[in-house]
Amino acid sequence: MSRQSISFTEPNDEWLKAQIKNKEYTSKSELVNDLIRQARKQQAEIDWIRTKLEKAEQSGFTSDTKEQILAQSKSLLNE
Repeated sequence: MSRQSISFTEPNDEWLKAQIKNKEYTSKSELVNDLIRQARKQQAEIDWIRTKLEKAEQSGFTSDTKEQILAQSKSLLNE
């Protein structure tokens, strides 16, 4: 594991200390690593959604009504 030296603003440092004091984490390193893992997971989800949206946009638009779209969606669920 690589070792890093980072600086925090006072409010962020106080928040980190509070998390450790509340026994949410045992160290600042554990907390920062968990925050990074969460951010990486969130970015992966955003990338997945972005890919789906781009694919949907490339497939074109529809002139179907919302009722027709709903009926089509329901029929797909029942298959």
